[in-house]
Amino acid sequence: MPITPKLKRWIPLLLSFAIVGLDQLTKALIVAKVPENTIAWRGLSDFLWIVHARNTGIVFSIGAGLPETVRRVVFMVLPLVLMVGIGVYYLGGARATKLQRWAIALIIGGGLGNLVDRVFRPDGVVDFISTRMYGILGMERWPTWNVADSCIVVGACLVALSAFFEPMGDAKKE
Repeated sequence: MPITPKLKRWIPLLLSFAIVGLDQLTKALIVAKVPENTIAWRGLSDFLWIVHARNTGIVFSIGAGLPETVRRVVFMVLPLVLMVGIGVYYLGGARATKLQRWAIALIIGGGLGNLVDRVFRPDGVVDFISTRMYGILGMERWPTWNVADSCIVVGACLVALSAFFEPMGDAKKE
């Protein structure tokens, strides 16, 4: 069976599902093996820590102090709305380039990975990677993150960079 252009458009979404699986697997390992609020491993001259932290807010713990009901509803609905919006853009066909579709697949996978935590882990999203900042931006350590967070950031950077290097509508050139 030949792969049609329409089918090719859906292939990057396999990456989204793989990201959700990897994200949830790594979080399950951390929850099972590392007591909360502890450092399990330090490496690379204290640059990298594997820890078990929970984030009840969104990026950089924004909104963690909101009432639980408000926080849970807003931080579940907002990511869903954003993912639907980028999903509509993704499926828009000729508007999204090949690179943009792969980048959006990263964002969707990361968003879904963290959304699973928000729905099924009332104690917050599991974060476990801590990197040293050496005082850059006034921080000794970057806020703790996870696989899903890294996919969202890399995907967003790729979408932004693609706007400079790939003209819109290149999807037809695949």
